[in-house]
Amino acid sequence: MTRKFDFLVIGSGIAGISYALKAAQYGKVALLCKTTLSESNTSFAQGGIASVTYEPDSFEKHIEDTLISGDGHCNLEAVEKVIYGAPAQIEELLNWGVNFDKDEKGLFDLHREGGHSEHRILHHKDNTGYEIQESLIRQVKAHPEIEVFEHYFAIEILTQHHLGQIVTHHTPNIECYGAYVLNQQSNNIHTFLSKVTLLATGGIGSVYSTTTNPEIATGDGIAMTHRARGIIKDMEFVQFHPTALYHPGERPTFLISEAIRGYGAVLRTQDGKEFMHKYDERGSLAPRDITARAIDNEMKMRGHDFVYLDVTKKDAEETKMHFPNIYKKCLELGIDITKDYIPVSPCQHYLCGGIVVDMNARSSINRLYAAGECSCTGLHGANRLASNSLIEAIVYADAAVKDAIKIIDKLTINDSIPAWNDEGTSLPEEMVLITQSFREVEQIMSTYVGIVRSNLRLVRALNRLEILYRETEHLFEKSVVSREICELRNVISVAYLIIKQALLRKESRGLHFTVDYPERMRNEL
Repeated sequence: MTRKFDFLVIGSGIAGISYALKAAQYGKVALLCKTTLSESNTSFAQGGIASVTYEPDSFEKHIEDTLISGDGHCNLEAVEKVIYGAPAQIEELLNWGVNFDKDEKGLFDLHREGGHSEHRILHHKDNTGYEIQESLIRQVKAHPEIEVFEHYFAIEILTQHHLGQIVTHHTPNIECYGAYVLNQQSNNIHTFLSKVTLLATGGIGSVYSTTTNPEIATGDGIAMTHRARGIIKDMEFVQFHPTALYHPGERPTFLISEAIRGYGAVLRTQDGKEFMHKYDERGSLAPRDITARAIDNEMKMRGHDFVYLDVTKKDAEETKMHFPNIYKKCLELGIDITKDYIPVSPCQHYLCGGIVVDMNARSSINRLYAAGECSCTGLHGANRLASNSLIEAIVYADAAVKDAIKIIDKLTINDSIPAWNDEGTSLPEEMVLITQSFREVEQIMSTYVGIVRSNLRLVRALNRLEILYRETEHLFEKSVVSREICELRNVISVAYLIIKQALLRKESRGLHFTVDYPERMRNEL
């Protein structure tokens, strides 16, 4: 079956949904969701969304905090674009019905998080992402020009390659015509044709064995763009959140928001001693890369699996009011955070790299845009400043719409794309092969490509991954397409990109720390 739209949106987080709502004013929109409309990385975001709101905060302070956190690797133009553009997008969210917490005076109740010099985090309790997601979903469901496709999984983006042309990284003017998409309920593969396509496919957490991301975070947009010969950058900068709740076996790992450290929580070793002052003068409010490495080092030195986060000195009722979900979750495990220390350890959380885009969210492939975590705008540099991700997603989604509507009337839908060809394939005999390979990728990445790296570990990871790559491609060629085999291909592709780009960076910078090159180079590579 072939479906035709003006705008194709792959992914239903804040980037995809906000783009769809704005694009629908100019044409017909298809919004693809791998599972349901409500399941995305956005809905798991606890802390909030950063924007300059009141004095004494200023754009200059937010810019400086972002640049410091990014460790000399940020694109200043992107940083200024997001931070200056933030207030207008916050206003849009308010117009869409998002309810940010306010104080008794009716002003926004702003949080402060690690790396921020001022209180500038707008939030809704400790489930801001969920509040934003649900508010935008209500708008999407009411819009007549947006057609939502739940349980539709994008397999490949369509380019000249699907017209029989040879496409390489050196091919000029590669174009995107839409995507091949698996209807997971019927197992049929549909051809979605569009004038422009936006990838908003989120993160890559499932590449690692422990992650705060939902299981659907398999790096699909990045992998599809890589196979289509698009440019991918900065994949070595994988952010590990310092304070995930230590509860082995739970997936996704429950996040203990960074806002709780901004609120006054202190990190301690298992014997109750504060330790962050040894690593950074900002103590427990140091940026995420520094804090995660400090915790990792303390755990390794002491042979411990976790450290503690102590919020017991704060007012109990105030703590429960600000962090109701964290309080409830911990209480279910027998931890009363107003009286007990919270066991935490670092866990994969966010990717700062991805599909390279310009100031208009255009990728290196014509007619293909990217926004949100799957994109690399240059805002985050080598380490994302807390709560900058949601605002980046909506600012760049807005830029993508504004750029697309300038060209949409000049573009035509390419009707020459053939239907998906699955001739000669059969159902995989053993699903266990896919499941086991997936576990092996997670184990390889968590063991060798974590917070601290070395050339020896990275090369070993690459060698093992190459075996899995060959086995999986052979299986894919012979098998009827399933979401499982496609996700396995994607996590292998993403893992490969992380390792290869980590090997190329012969320095330690931001989230990439290697024992072979412990110093940061003064000049960019």
